Amino acid sequence: MQGPLASLKVLDFSTLLPGPFASLLLADMGAEVLRIESPGRPDLLRALPPHDQGVSASHAYLNRNKRSLALDLKQPAALEIIKRLLGDHDILLEQFRPGVMERLGLGYEALMVINPRLIYVSITGYGQTGPYKDRAGHDINYLALAGLASQTGRVDSGPLPLGIQAADIAGGSLHGVIGLLAAVIARQHTGLGQHLDVSMTDCVFSLHAMAGAGYLACGVEPGWERQMLNGGSFYDYYRTRDGRWMSVGSLEPPFMQALCDALGRPELAALGLAPEPGQQQKLKQQLQAEFEKHDFAEICALFARVDACVEPVLSLEEALEHPQLQARELVTTVPRSDGSSQAQMACPLKFSQGLPEPRHIGAKLGEHTDQVLEELGFSDERIAQLRGDRVVG
Repeated sequence: MQGPLASLKVLDFSTLLPGPFASLLLADMGAEVLRIESPGRPDLLRALPPHDQGVSASHAYLNRNKRSLALDLKQPAALEIIKRLLGDHDILLEQFRPGVMERLGLGYEALMVINPRLIYVSITGYGQTGPYKDRAGHDINYLALAGLASQTGRVDSGPLPLGIQAADIAGGSLHGVIGLLAAVIARQHTGLGQHLDVSMTDCVFSLHAMAGAGYLACGVEPGWERQMLNGGSFYDYYRTRDGRWMSVGSLEPPFMQALCDALGRPELAALGLAPEPGQQQKLKQQLQAEFEKHDFAEICALFARVDACVEPVLSLEEALEHPQLQARELVTTVPRSDGSSQAQMACPLKFSQGLPEPRHIGAKLGEHTDQVLEELGFSDERIAQLRGDRVVG
């Protein structure tokens, strides 16, 4: 079976998380993705624990369905290989700091001359312009500078480090894929590619969907536990008697009434509709007192029968066992090169015509180098020479 993106061929120069997660989505949807990786400085993700049979589980997941070409981009002969690949790989994804690809002779302006249909996606922390364009950063820094950390936390303890890399994935990976596919649609009409400048800070800043709109239009500054959805109202987490947690999102009146009825405190529903911060804090205290009367299993059983937007805070192990997640088939089995298999998270996108079965876990460094060079028409002698000169690995 071919996926909906089977017509796309992608050169992926990215490493770590943002670019690889983007190209994973493309590969899962059928695109042919070829990773270009340095033989002397492989992706640091390869060393990230934990390891399964000597292979990083994260690398095996993020790079499944992709081929690997080990290529030293600092050698002039590497440019010859890239130019040949550009004959039919008309999408390029890179994650270097601004200027690095240009210094290697692989910048957009140089490569578009070879293939005007080239869609060139650059994912960086701060973008291709601005005073921070050359500055190093990580997910936590982008969230801080974009203003999200200033409203994600507690008044008495400050900002909270998130359990996922929101700026990397929501800011870089997902926006990168959206922009890339929009450029593909535009190319169908114009015949021309273009350069996408994806800044993780820019894109995660745009996630201020409500707080940002409120500040720009009304001057309301968001902050820790000030807004309805960040702890400033009853919309929050509540500890049970045995130290577990429940999430409560009963915003609409029917759900609020169902919540209070289930807890045996129907009179509290009126407080849920009161916008005053003092009333909201009073309600939170009352709800917390009620939740602390019950163990986690008891409160889970209670709200399993009540449609009130109240759900348990699950561990990853528990989430994998939840009937809803199991029904959605969010885990798949992916072949290893030795014929065995590895359990991985499945592509979450559901197409009525289905998606192709996963082909293999993340490839070994340079696993497909000879295969790719042969497809490009290089002779055995030339491949041996390139390997001897350490252009490829």
